[in-house]
Amino acid sequence: MNHPIQKTDAEWRSLLQAKGAEPLAFDVTRHEATERAFTGRWADTKAAGAYTCICCDKPLFRSDTKFDSGTGWPSFFAPLAEDAVGTKVDGLLWMKRTEVHCADCGAHLGHVFPDGPAPTGLRYCMNSASLGFKPDAT
Repeated sequence: MNHPIQKTDAEWRSLLQAKGAEPLAFDVTRHEATERAFTGRWADTKAAGAYTCICCDKPLFRSDTKFDSGTGWPSFFAPLAEDAVGTKVDGLLWMKRTEVHCADCGAHLGHVFPDGPAPTGLRYCMNSASLGFKPDAT
């Protein structure tokens, strides 16, 4: 899949290190790893703001769509805009899941499931390691 922002693994690794991203960020975003539940920095964050792609800074989700899913990962019921994220079906584990990635750079973010709250009924279950956060100005 082609995305507008393309870099080599070495370039992504260097960029993430320069940003001070957590070490797991490269494996999650570029190689579809998953952080352990209840370990991510954004799982319990309640501040108002925008969650962005840790790789390219694209705004992905707003805090007012975040909810406590009880899963241990940050969960949202909708992306910030229809073109913020892309999806594809993966079958990496024991079941078919719908992977969510950044529409601009292709970073793996997590998965979306059809068991979220109204109004969408969706649960975008994201890895904290794939997200940045920009608080709203106060």
